[in-house]
Amino acid sequence: MPTSPSTPEQDPHASYAAAGVDIEAGEEAVEQLRPYAEKATRPEVLGGIGGFAGLFAPKLGKYTEPVLAASTDGVGTKVAIAQAMDKHDTIGLDLVAMVVDDLVVCGAEPLFLQDYIAVGKLVPTQVATIVKGIAEGCQQAGCALLGGETAEHPGLMEAGGYDLSATGIGIVEAEAMLRPERVRPGDVLIAMESSGLHSNGYSLARHVLLDIARMPLDGHVEEFGHTLGEELLVPTRIYARDCLALAAETGVRTFAHITGGGLARNLERVLPNGLVAVADRGSWTPDQVFKLIQGRGRVERGEMEKTFNMGVGMVAVLPPDDVDRALAVLTARHVPAWVLGDVRRAEGETSGEVGSRVQLVGEHPRF
Repeated sequence: MPTSPSTPEQDPHASYAAAGVDIEAGEEAVEQLRPYAEKATRPEVLGGIGGFAGLFAPKLGKYTEPVLAASTDGVGTKVAIAQAMDKHDTIGLDLVAMVVDDLVVCGAEPLFLQDYIAVGKLVPTQVATIVKGIAEGCQQAGCALLGGETAEHPGLMEAGGYDLSATGIGIVEAEAMLRPERVRPGDVLIAMESSGLHSNGYSLARHVLLDIARMPLDGHVEEFGHTLGEELLVPTRIYARDCLALAAETGVRTFAHITGGGLARNLERVLPNGLVAVADRGSWTPDQVFKLIQGRGRVERGEMEKTFNMGVGMVAVLPPDDVDRALAVLTARHVPAWVLGDVRRAEGETSGEVGSRVQLVGEHPRF
């Protein structure tokens, strides 16, 4: 007599909540984050939170040939530090910075941003705190938080774990668009100081400081004047409005946002063929966090420079006649800046390796 295949016992009352997704918690999170999101707006925003799509009516009258710019990014493994410290109020600032500071490289004004937050278990207060930081970042950048999505992924992510990303849209007049073709021999590089690691290189930083050196996140570090965790969570500087102000006041050719790949690889992205950039290490001293990572991990200088920003978060390329004005504009906006180097004609053939058209010369003082 044939037998029926055995089957595991089934819960006759299976539900979405039993599977790990709490719809009510999602609705509560929306209500908690609503006041923060509503502050990050612009006059062009239509409607409010709750629609299926964010609506934005750009005012195109001032443009002859408008060009839209788009950027998508996240914050990488910096979220692991935020989760370990149970501190979630600044990671949203990092997210906005990574997106809008890419947009302004071409001279685009950030218009709006949409976020995506994936969580293992939805904790409304945690999500609202993250969005509060995103909204604050949007306000700093002058763009609207047009909406977003929070997704609960039980079984795929651990409870308490999350990751986030965002997409931003900007606009620039075609004739005013900044691009490599505008760069000329003799142009000057103006560096803008970073606020520490920003949001790149955290896999190496965590490996060195937490795994090799076994430094506790809540341990006070004399060089910093605060805990290691506080240093690693310093928010990424948002340069968007500073760059736009600089473009309005000077003849900036282009910008380079110094993210993953370091100074040489990112600066090379905005250089036309036939030109090289020479940057003087002696013009600045990297923050103590870079020295700590290099020393505790015995990390070679080349590895440091291709992994971290080493204290330079953004570079402006502009004509020599505009240098004084550019430094004055940035000083007035409380952005530490200095002459980093210049642009020259390439002599002979470059190696073709990534970063080979940027020469880092000299030594950092006191590093």
